Amino acid sequence: MDDHTRDPSVPAPEGDPTGWRDDGRWEHATLRRATVHGVRLFNAGEYHESHDCFEDEWYNYGSGNAESKFLHGMVQVAAGTYKHVDFGDDAGMRSLFETALQYLHGVPRDFYGVDVTDVRTKLTNALEDPTVVEDWRIRLDGGYPEACDEDYTYVKALEGGP
Repeated sequence: MDDHTRDPSVPAPEGDPTGWRDDGRWEHATLRRATVHGVRLFNAGEYHESHDCFEDEWYNYGSGNAESKFLHGMVQVAAGTYKHVDFGDDAGMRSLFETALQYLHGVPRDFYGVDVTDVRTKLTNALEDPTVVEDWRIRLDGGYPEACDEDYTYVKALEGGP
């Protein structure tokens, strides 16, 4: 993959997720950084901002690889949750979640620290009962991290803000 997705300043994970290399660095550190910010913002109910984190990083990848599929799937997850929680649009949520499931199919279960199996299960359950996404939190590195100032600064920079 391109060198622009590497950044040695991104810290090591908990556990041994897909994406962590034997030489002690992330294969695509910028993907990890976007994932951490995106998950924390999602867990804070900031679905639009979470979407932006995943979407911006998705543009670094072509199509058909696991990184692109994961990021595109997570864009759909955030957008679908936003549709349900903020607008009560369950038909829109279902459409986005069906697409997310297609993208996440075949993505390793612990991808860059995200429990993808749990995400797929929640998506599948939400197709039958949309209320399961209310208060949904995504597991990262075995926990449910909360958003902090750093996450808001990151997403603001994506938007071209100060």
